[in-house]
Amino acid sequence: MHDVKIKLADIKEQIEKKVHHPYLLRYIDSPVIDEDKLLLLISILDELKLSETKAEQYAITAMLIQIALDTHELVMNDESEGEDLKHRQLTVLAGVYYSGLYYKILAALDDINMIRALADGIKDVNEHKISLYQKAPEAVDHLMNSVKKIEAALFEKLTDAYSKTDWKEVASNLLFIKRLIAEKEQFIKNGTSIVFEALKKLTFPKVKEMSAEQQNYLLLICDRYIDFSRKLVDQYLMKIPFVNELLEQRIHFIFNHSQSVAKTFVEEG
Repeated sequence: MHDVKIKLADIKEQIEKKVHHPYLLRYIDSPVIDEDKLLLLISILDELKLSETKAEQYAITAMLIQIALDTHELVMNDESEGEDLKHRQLTVLAGVYYSGLYYKILAALDDINMIRALADGIKDVNEHKISLYQKAPEAVDHLMNSVKKIEAALFEKLTDAYSKTDWKEVASNLLFIKRLIAEKEQFIKNGTSIVFEALKKLTFPKVKEMSAEQQNYLLLICDRYIDFSRKLVDQYLMKIPFVNELLEQRIHFIFNHSQSVAKTFVEEG
């Protein structure tokens, strides 16, 4: 576990150095590096038996892509005007800047399959974001599939490139669970979230203000998907020859967190 922690810290530091831009950081927050996604990447790449240099390049590139996608998502959620418009414009610029960084690294990679895989992942994420933010899914399953693709398409394409089906299922379902937990927390705290607004439109299309019973029903739908994905994570973890201790700890933490969120809602309700 010690080696994994060192590798995680080292690659995170390299990413932080690459995204550091003094002018942008005067006006916008530093981009958030999702350590769970980085840990998953490191864990998957370790099994591929790549050279240390190539594994680091892949991990850094994939995380820069993720940061660029997350930054553009901030813009989609931001309706600022007036003085805050500059913040919005600079956030767009930051997303473009981060995109330029990963394109630079991709151009230097002598691996057409990986370049194609990551490009396909970006395409999938953007297509499903449009579906989610326009609240266009035709059914709850379609909505949840879009959420999963937004969170995990990069991982799915990377693992497909190396035929690592077990890692694909673990990564996509774990990241899906983590996103649904975040959406639940936001919904419980603020009464709304991107996913729950889309879920409400599909489930109660004519209702403007939901009753407590209707809100609880939406949470139960969300819990059903979390529970099913937990079973898939457990099922496919057993098929992977070795999973480092740090990742196992994070998986257990995410599972326990999902239960504590559900318990908090029941107690407050």
